[in-house]
Amino acid sequence: MRGLVLDDVAITLDARPLVGPLSLDVAPGEVVTVMGPSGSGKSTLLAYVGGFLAKAFAARGRVLVDDLDVTGMPPEKRAVGILFQDDLLFPHLTVGGNLAFGLRAGVREASRRRAIVEEALAQAGLAGFADRDPATLSGGQRARVALLRTLLAEPRALLLDEPFGKLDAALRQDVRAFVFARARDRGLPTLMVTHDAEDARAAGGRVVEVG
Repeated sequence: MRGLVLDDVAITLDARPLVGPLSLDVAPGEVVTVMGPSGSGKSTLLAYVGGFLAKAFAARGRVLVDDLDVTGMPPEKRAVGILFQDDLLFPHLTVGGNLAFGLRAGVREASRRRAIVEEALAQAGLAGFADRDPATLSGGQRARVALLRTLLAEPRALLLDEPFGKLDAALRQDVRAFVFARARDRGLPTLMVTHDAEDARAAGGRVVEVG
């Protein structure tokens, strides 16, 4: 089946159970929320799915993306995008340069790359921002640029690691709506971890408790 599948995933730290065993199917366009207290392994679970779990942890179980078993693959081969609490924009690049960084290597022609970047910015209500310094953007604008950069890499699944945690209440609602709408429009199976019940309610999907 298309989507993101976690098959009997379990993670331990120093032989202490941390996550799972957990089996979960996330359908295309669905947002599933993982909730739990601090230290319950929420972000550790995303690290395993994304392929960057620290060596201190032991894990078992399969991760499948669109029926492809990616469990043993490095992060760059998994086609899994991730958004963190920090936007992680490159300060030495313009907004357009940040977005171009996310483009597939196969898009080589400079004019084509520029056109794709400008189209993405226009769709996000940021037309004309390509040459801006990221430091001049508001928190909400930075969050949108970070998502656009992730989407331009054409992921087949999306991970959200408390991406709204540093936004104030007014921005949080708008950015949540923007992120969830883009994930659904692109049919991306999305796994979000959060400790905020409002994030879960806004996602509107299933909620999985850990810890």
